[in-house]
Amino acid sequence: MDTTLLGGLSPAQFLEEYWQKKPLLVRGAVPGFSGFVTPDAMMDLASRDDGEARLVEFKDGVWHARHGPFKPKELAKKRKHPWAVLVQGLDMYVPEAEAFMRRFNFIPWARLDDLMVSYAVDQGGVGPHFDDYDVFIVQGLGRRLWQIGPQEDKTLVEGAPLKILKNFKPAEEWIVEPGDMLYLPPHWAHNGIALGECMNYSVGFRSPNAQELADEFLSYLQERIEIPGLYADPDLKLQAHPGEIGDAMVAQVADMLSKIRWDQDDVRNFLGCYLSEPKPRIYFSPPEEPLSRKRFLSAWKKGGLALDPRTQMLFSRERFFLNGDSLEELSGEDEETLRRLTDERRLASAEGLGEDTLDLIYEWYLDGFLHVGRG
Repeated sequence: MDTTLLGGLSPAQFLEEYWQKKPLLVRGAVPGFSGFVTPDAMMDLASRDDGEARLVEFKDGVWHARHGPFKPKELAKKRKHPWAVLVQGLDMYVPEAEAFMRRFNFIPWARLDDLMVSYAVDQGGVGPHFDDYDVFIVQGLGRRLWQIGPQEDKTLVEGAPLKILKNFKPAEEWIVEPGDMLYLPPHWAHNGIALGECMNYSVGFRSPNAQELADEFLSYLQERIEIPGLYADPDLKLQAHPGEIGDAMVAQVADMLSKIRWDQDDVRNFLGCYLSEPKPRIYFSPPEEPLSRKRFLSAWKKGGLALDPRTQMLFSRERFFLNGDSLEELSGEDEETLRRLTDERRLASAEGLGEDTLDLIYEWYLDGFLHVGRG
C-alpha cells in the first residue's frame, strides 16, 4: 500500500497507534486531489429518488435539517445564511469514488459503510457533534476549518434536528487544504466550518450498537429456530384467583424457552448475512440483454469480471455471503479464488473454477450483482 495516504505510517502502525484511539491529520494524503464530482453533479445526485441526501441550514441561530430527494430549484435557491448538502453512498454512482474508498482495505470490508460527499457555502457545516463510527475525511474543493476535542460533556442542543453539542470546547484546530485528510475515532467531538465554497469526502466505518445487533440477531433466530413441545398442565390445581399467572405456568414456559440455543456458527452466519445486507434504498439492475452463459464466460476471459459497487460480499472461514444471503457450501478448490474476489472485488479469469461455481457466478451476473468487461 502507498503509505502517503497515512502520512508515512504503515497500515499496521496506524492500526496500533491511532485506530479507535486518537485522531490523525495527514497533510497531502491524496496529492493533487480536487474531488470526484463537481458541485452541480452532486446536486443532481441529491435529487435522485434512490439516493440519500440532507440539507442542513443554520438560520437565525437555529439549526434546520431536511431529507431529500430535493428538487433542483430547492438547492439552487439563494440563501443569506450558511448551509450544506450531504449525499451518502457516492461510491454507488461514481467508479472513481468507489476505487478510492477501497484503498482503505486495511480495515475489514465488514466494517465499511460508504463514502459521503458534502458541499457547503462559506461558514456552512453541520455544527459541533460526535459520531459513533470511525471516519476518514478528505478535503476536496476549497478549505475547511476543523475543530476537534475529546469532549466529555455530551449535552445536546434541545430541539435541534441534529445531535449538536451544546457546550463544545475544541482542543485543537486546523485549516485543511485539498488532499489533506483527517481521521477521527468514534466519539471525538468535531466541528467543520467551510472557508468559502467547500467540498469534503468522508469514508465511514459502521459500528452497530449492541441493542441493534441483539434485535437483528433475535429476528434472525426467529426465522430459523423450531422448539418442539406443547404447553400442558394435566396436574393443574385450583387457583384462588383465576386472573393470576401461576408459578407453575411461569416455570414450565421458562423451561420451554430455555431450549433456545445458539453457538458461534450461528453468530458467524448471522453476521455474514447482516453485514452483507444492502441498504434499503439499494436496487440491482439485471442486464437488459443478458449474455448466454457461453458468451458470458468468453466476455469474462477477455475483459475480466467485477462486483457491482452495490454488491456486498464477505466470507468467514469456509462460508461466503452475498447481499444478505449465506451461500451453499462451495467446492473447497474454489474457495481461494472466491476469497480473492471478496478481497479484490474483481477476477481476471475463471480459470480453475468448478462448473457449479461458474453456474452460481453466472446467476449473480443475471441478477446484476456483478459485471463482465470490468476486471
